[in-house]
Amino acid sequence: MEQEAAPKITDVARVAGVSTATVSRALSKPETVAKQTREAVLAAAAETGYRINLAARNLRRRSTGAIVLLVPNLGNPFFSQILAGIESTLSSRGLSTLMVDTKHSGSGDEFILDYLHHSRADGIISLDGSLPPSILNSPGMAAENLPIVFGCEWLQNGHYPSVRANNEQGALLAIEHLASLGHSNIGYINGPDENVLSQVRKASTKRALKDRGVPVREDWFFAGDFTLESGASVARKWMKMEDRPSAIFCANDEIAFGLISELHQSGIRVPDQLSVIGYDDIDIAKRYIPALTTIWQPRFELGQTVAELLLKGVTDGGFGDTIQVKTLPVRLIIRQSTSAP
Repeated sequence: MEQEAAPKITDVARVAGVSTATVSRALSKPETVAKQTREAVLAAAAETGYRINLAARNLRRRSTGAIVLLVPNLGNPFFSQILAGIESTLSSRGLSTLMVDTKHSGSGDEFILDYLHHSRADGIISLDGSLPPSILNSPGMAAENLPIVFGCEWLQNGHYPSVRANNEQGALLAIEHLASLGHSNIGYINGPDENVLSQVRKASTKRALKDRGVPVREDWFFAGDFTLESGASVARKWMKMEDRPSAIFCANDEIAFGLISELHQSGIRVPDQLSVIGYDDIDIAKRYIPALTTIWQPRFELGQTVAELLLKGVTDGGFGDTIQVKTLPVRLIIRQSTSAP
């Protein structure tokens, strides 16, 4: 029986209604073509069963001078200093970055997977710890054998190097500060339950409360999602409570801003009626009214460190069997949003 011929790039071009040159650009440098064209080419490739010969491409490819950077939300101001640290380190070595917003890519996991497969890059930095393992463990990624490093977030049980801030220390500093002011009724607003930072900060907060002899009230542990609105939502719940905390620790600064803003709209004064502490120390924290007490993270240094770690992996051709985890210290920044109850 005669074996069916493997689909060619001309087949993809015919189905997509574009030239072979456009197909080539869409698959090798997707950022250089329009989104509609790129999606049409990817759909045609899937329909025809066309796949790039990754092994052959590796033989052709040497250093490309580019790094793929996966960011869960490019609009989040938290990432600005991390991105600046990454960019300063990579640009000093003559490397450029290809950034992908993993939460707003428009096509979900398949788009990210195709982007990683078809982008010319020497390595990957991921600031998103919620990436499905199926993406990074896919056969195509294995064939590429690109070094991968996680920054800020990380994969639970993932075998990848990472650079992170000391989240346990941050929770301890926050609770110690509130307890030292005299607060014994302390609440907490978490980030998304599935997020690794949320999980660590929530567990560390409970542990810090127990170590200080402060009651852990599950009804004072509120769900959130790292957004202004989740903070505002908790503010509305807090105002309806008869038995409520006198201080609230927030999993990030944006939650704290949403909380304070909603309380202000209803005439509730911070810190006179509720002390609020955030996490991250993003740029607006010191200019907010009241200026926000928060946990400072070395975001620029974190970006530099994760870029340097990746560059080492690129130079060495990988990381071997050693999983490197670098943890950077955090600091408590005391401002005007916390006071004695």
